[in-house]
Amino acid sequence: MSVTVELDLPEGLIRQARQMGLLDSPRMAELLVQEMRRRHAGQELKQVLDEIRSLPGEALTMDEVDAEIKACRAERRARETCR
Repeated sequence: MSVTVELDLPEGLIRQARQMGLLDSPRMAELLVQEMRRRHAGQELKQVLDEIRSLPGEALTMDEVDAEIKACRAERRARETCR
């Protein structure tokens, strides 16, 4: 299946996009796929955040978050050194 798309873009943008090969059909398809993936990932992130925010209990302080991150990094470094 094929669709023809007409865009109304400024001349300078068209010139640059053509020089970079961004207006070719395969490249346009790739750009659309990438954008759809980004939007899907954004929607998934929003869902996860909504779920986290709905959990009972107090939110961690920044100090607690920093401590958790440092602990995870230390654990990862310890595992990597054991290899």
